[in-house]
Amino acid sequence: MKFYLKGYYKLSRAAALAAPEIAALISDANENLLQKGAPKGKGARVTNWSLVESKLEVEIVSDRYARVHDAMLRLRKPLATLLGKHRTGLRGIEIETFTIEVKSDQPLKKLTIPFVKSMEYRDGKILLSLSVGESDIENRVPDRIISLLDEKIAAQQYGGKGEHWELIWDSGKKKHYFDRDPTEEMVKRAWIKRGASRGQWVYGTEITKIFRTFEEIVEKEIFKPLGYHEMIFPKMVTWEVWKRSGHLKGLYQSGFEPYIVCPPKTRDPEFWEEIVDYYKVTNELPLEKVKEKLDLPLGGMCFAQCPPFWVFLQGTTLPDRIFPVKVYDRSGTSHRYESGGIHGIERLDEFHRIELVWIGKPEQVVAHSKELQERYRYIFNDILDLEWRTAWVTPWFMAQEGKTGVAEKRDVGTIDYEAFLPYRGEGGTRLEFQNLSVNGDKYPNGFNVKLQSGGELWSGCSGIGLERWAATFLAQKGFDTRNWPDKFKNIVGELPEVFKFL
Repeated sequence: MKFYLKGYYKLSRAAALAAPEIAALISDANENLLQKGAPKGKGARVTNWSLVESKLEVEIVSDRYARVHDAMLRLRKPLATLLGKHRTGLRGIEIETFTIEVKSDQPLKKLTIPFVKSMEYRDGKILLSLSVGESDIENRVPDRIISLLDEKIAAQQYGGKGEHWELIWDSGKKKHYFDRDPTEEMVKRAWIKRGASRGQWVYGTEITKIFRTFEEIVEKEIFKPLGYHEMIFPKMVTWEVWKRSGHLKGLYQSGFEPYIVCPPKTRDPEFWEEIVDYYKVTNELPLEKVKEKLDLPLGGMCFAQCPPFWVFLQGTTLPDRIFPVKVYDRSGTSHRYESGGIHGIERLDEFHRIELVWIGKPEQVVAHSKELQERYRYIFNDILDLEWRTAWVTPWFMAQEGKTGVAEKRDVGTIDYEAFLPYRGEGGTRLEFQNLSVNGDKYPNGFNVKLQSGGELWSGCSGIGLERWAATFLAQKGFDTRNWPDKFKNIVGELPEVFKFL
């Protein structure tokens, strides 16, 4: 990586008499100040300078270490001190040219990046030209552009999840009793009906009983034996929470597709009177006028349940003795704008999920992950008798930080649970019906949560999607309860049939 900057320091007046001292200062800085913090032989260097009227013009080059904008700022104070002896003030910094050269095996797709005037790919290099000023370099804008560029290069190399997928365990073939899409069958049986909104269902009594049975199984086989306690997490999530959790780096990318929430500008009835009057006269809602009366978006509906939980711990220091902590939330719906396309009950905009979160020292978090994996294995094998497998994948949030590939130690990362759906056929895509992630220090660091002892604090999370469990179970076992596993039948009992339709 190479940087080039051409700019100047604005002076209160011409300073030709100070030229010899400026030359000595820059020569010394090239050997010391501009090399500080960089490996030997690395860092920044002023390659050319001149005094032109009331300007000190400079050209600076650097590598990744002690970058050119850092050099510009580092020189500011000693130059101001030197010029002060000559009764000359340093009034500010102007940057005329700022370019960055990054090696890359392939060009990036066309991008619009803030503060980047142009971007081109030439001779195995990405060339950026920046438009930045003094306040921008003080606020580390060029460094964030480089981080963003690194993320985009890594994301482009990452490709799809399949590139970083490794099979862990497979249940082998199981007997199936159904070969059609279970959602279509539930619609025929009036177990479910489409809701008024996109990607939403109204669940009837039968499927709701199955959902509650799944919850009962989780309560008995996970919550009680593993020591979980229930909490209620917020379902309206602010930008600040997603900023701290890292999700905003992947907004409408990497699977982060939230529904955005805008509050009204005011609840004053007079402000809304024209909307109401229009509706009364036309029996239609003027949505364009409604949009004008909305304030800036304050966040979105719950997308992943665990980020808003961390506000409960934000900025705290916790005693070591309370860990590991294990909590769960099942208090409401989650929402995703499924731009990839909705399908059945397994790919929805509104869905029901139980979120498990555990926190502790690294070894405690990893150990609990293994306990939880054993509990899931018992449920899926012995109670539901599913055909399923697990795979180690690189989660999107690690990929966007450049941590692609399969982790050797399998400490931080995600395990996907994938089920065979008979109606898709042997070569069909399997359904990810469960996941389990060890997130390392991502959330404690993001929300500034510390251990009293000063050691590392880690966390993990796992989402139990009731719709995904139901889609998997019914796709394999069908709707004839005589074919259901005995253990599950004993728990679920009779399915209530309340509604009859003519």
